[in-house]
Amino acid sequence: MSTASTMTGADRLEPPPRCPDLDVRDLEQRTRLMRIITRLIAVSDLGNREIARRAGLPMQKISDLLAGRLEQLSLDELQSLRRTIDHELTPP
Repeated sequence: MSTASTMTGADRLEPPPRCPDLDVRDLEQRTRLMRIITRLIAVSDLGNREIARRAGLPMQKISDLLAGRLEQLSLDELQSLRRTIDHELTPP
């Protein structure tokens, strides 16, 4: 007797569950923002702690960003970081 499970026709037609982390467009946007933000951080006079404080994010998020751990940051967090740094670098 075989212990292999049998698949019904409906099981074969259903797509696998979607994983939001694998959405290509979202990943491309986050990657683009990460590159912009890391360049802005490099030319900014602000320290990483100050950037995190002004953006309202934990310091660990800045560390994750600089280490390339993009999956740890949402698109909203990245946009908040960019606005924070852009605001600091833009002359009044």
